[in-house]
Amino acid sequence: MTAPTQTSSPADAQRFDRRLISPMILGSILNPINSSIIAVALVPIGRAFGAPTAQTAWLVSGLYLATAIGQPVVGRLVDLFGPRRLLLAGAVLTGLSGLLGTLAPNLAVLVIARVVLGFGTCAGYPASMSLIRDEADRTGMGSPSGVLAALTISSQTIAVIGPTLGGLLIGLGGWRTTFALNIPLAIASFTVAALFAPRARRATEPRSSVGLDLAGVGLFSAMLVSLLLFLMEAGTSHLYLLAISAVAAGLLARREFRTTDPFLDLRLLGGNLPLLATYARMFLTMTVSYGVLYGYTQWLEDSHGLSAAQAGLLLVPMFVVGIVASATTGRRPEMWAKLVVGVCAQLAGCVLLLMLHGGSAIVLLVVVALVFGLPQGLNSLANQNAVYYQADAARLASSSGLLRTFTYLGAIVASALNGAFFGATADTAGLHDIAVFLIVASGLLLVLVLADPSLRRAPH
Repeated sequence: MTAPTQTSSPADAQRFDRRLISPMILGSILNPINSSIIAVALVPIGRAFGAPTAQTAWLVSGLYLATAIGQPVVGRLVDLFGPRRLLLAGAVLTGLSGLLGTLAPNLAVLVIARVVLGFGTCAGYPASMSLIRDEADRTGMGSPSGVLAALTISSQTIAVIGPTLGGLLIGLGGWRTTFALNIPLAIASFTVAALFAPRARRATEPRSSVGLDLAGVGLFSAMLVSLLLFLMEAGTSHLYLLAISAVAAGLLARREFRTTDPFLDLRLLGGNLPLLATYARMFLTMTVSYGVLYGYTQWLEDSHGLSAAQAGLLLVPMFVVGIVASATTGRRPEMWAKLVVGVCAQLAGCVLLLMLHGGSAIVLLVVVALVFGLPQGLNSLANQNAVYYQADAARLASSSGLLRTFTYLGAIVASALNGAFFGATADTAGLHDIAVFLIVASGLLLVLVLADPSLRRAPH
C-alpha cells in the first residue's frame, strides 16, 4: 500500500493537505475516548469484581502512568523517524488492549489492558502536532490556529460522546463493551494511517540524528514511575519512592547534559521558561479537570443514585459548552484572555461543588456541568497553542508529548484524590474535600496565568 505523494500545483501548495485530517483525528481521539468512557464504567466494574473505589482507581492511574511515560518517548521517536510508523504501531497496541480487556477474568488483567492501552494511544497527539508543523512549513502557514483548534474540538467531541456512549454500551452489553470498542477503532486508525500518513518527513523538516537515548529514556521512566506511584499511594511509608525519583532525576540530568543527542534537551528546556510555565499550567488545569470528571461522576452514581447512563448524560452540557467555546475562539491564537476566563470558571465551578448534597436538584447539577464547560473549551486549547509556538521546531513532537505527560500527571493526582477522599463509596463529604483541594489548585493556576507576561504577547 502506497502513501500519497505530495501535490505540486501552486494552489495545492498553499493548502493544508486534508488527507492528513483522518489519521490525525483518529489517532488523537483514542486516548480521550478511553479517558472519558471509563468514568461511567468504574462503578459497574467495581461491583462486578467486588473491588472498592481505591482499587478501581488503578484503571485510571494505570493508563495515565503508561501514557505519561510513553508520550514524550513516542514523541521523540516521531521527531526522529516521522509519524507514520508510530501511528501504525499505536493502533496495533490499542487493538490488542481492547481484546485483552474484553476477555479479562479479573481486575488485575483489566489494569494490564489499560496499561497496554496507554502505550498504544501515545502516538496520536505528538504525531498530529508533527504533521501540523510539517504542513505549516510546506504551505507557509504562520499561524495554523484553525487546525490546532480542530484537533482540540475533535477530542472534546469524543469526550462528549464517551460518557454517554459508555453508559449506553454498559446498558446494552455490560462494561466489557467499553473495552471491545477499541478493536474497531484501532482497525480504523491503522487503515487511515496506512493510507494517508506520509512515509517520510518533509524535505523542509529539520533532521535529527538517528538514534534514541535509551539510557535517558530509562532514567526518565524510573523517575516518573516512582514519583507517580508515590502520588497514587502518598504517605510516609512510601517516602522511599520519592528518594528513588530524586536519585533518578539527578542521574537523568547528569546523563542528558553530557550526551550529544539527549532524550530530554535540558539546556533547551531550561532556557525556555514560557514552555516550562505552560507545562505547570497544564498540570494544574488537568488536576482540576479530571478531579471533576472522575470525582463528580462517581458521586453522581454513588450518592445521588443515578445510573451510569444518567451520569453520562449529565456530563453532556459540560462538553457541549467546551466545544462551543473552542469553536468560537479557536481561530484566534491569543492565549491570555482564554486562560483567565477559563480559570475563573474553574474556580466558580469548584465553589458550586461545595453546595451539592445527595438531594440536590437536577437543575443545580446541570449548572455545575455548564460552568465547568468553559475551562474544558478554553484552557487546554490555549496551552496546546502555547506549546506549538514556544517549542523548538525540531522537537515539537517530543515537546507535545511532554505536555501530555503533565496532562496525565494531573490526571493521576486527580485519580489519587478519589482514593484519598472517598471510602467504599463516593460520598458527599469526600466530594466537598475534593472541591477544597481543587479550589486551591485553581487559585495557583490563576496566579501562574496572571504572572506570565509572555501570554499577553501575540504568538509568532
